[in-house]
Amino acid sequence: MFQGLLIFGNVVIMLCGIALMAECIFHVSDQHGLWPLLSAADNGDVFAAAWIGLFVGFCLFILSIVGIFGIMKSAKKVILAYIILMLIVYIFEVASCITAATHRDFLVPNFFLKQMLQLYDNRNWQNDDQFKNYMGLTDSWNRIMAENNCCGVNGPQDWVQFNSAFRSTHLDSDFPWPRECCVTNAFNQITQLDACKLGVQGFVHRQGCFDFISGPLNRHAWGVAWFGFAILCWTFFVLAGSMYYYAVLDN
Repeated sequence: MFQGLLIFGNVVIMLCGIALMAECIFHVSDQHGLWPLLSAADNGDVFAAAWIGLFVGFCLFILSIVGIFGIMKSAKKVILAYIILMLIVYIFEVASCITAATHRDFLVPNFFLKQMLQLYDNRNWQNDDQFKNYMGLTDSWNRIMAENNCCGVNGPQDWVQFNSAFRSTHLDSDFPWPRECCVTNAFNQITQLDACKLGVQGFVHRQGCFDFISGPLNRHAWGVAWFGFAILCWTFFVLAGSMYYYAVLDN
């Protein structure tokens, strides 16, 4: 009876490992194209947590098979190896959950605002890696603003209220904010260029982009953290049972 429960517990861990891998693959594939925003600011913790989770998911899948084999055959050496390796993987998953959960502290408007003002369209790079990061960030901001009909972090006022790399190369009379802030027609052409420059209602997007950035990142962080935590809770009891089974085996 107890042996059957341990086998069932490991079957659940196996399925959870597959699900965790699938979830983390979705996160690291960066469907929303937000990686450049975090990479340029040297803050890719949520993606690091997802990579750790991907590794842990694969290990859980493999180790659960080892555990099932060891329990079915009552092989003490196999069970001992299973317990030791599972404890190591357990620690990695704890690190993944903590990293993903604490990453949410950085998902505030001021973090993205400071980054956008300093790095958007900033060509004062010092090396090729910085150039790639800044260009990737600029392209990401342009895509986010164009696809979501938004402007800046809080709105177009971000570009005129604060000093920025963009304003250092663009006169307010020329363009006070990026052209992606302008309302476009069905052919992706700016509806009224002069009205957009003046900020006329209906010709420039008034909504900020923060929700379109923080929303997916929050879902990534909570998905990795809380699903990982649920797996940890289940694995804890299976591990405890396996240790007890190992202790009483052949006694």
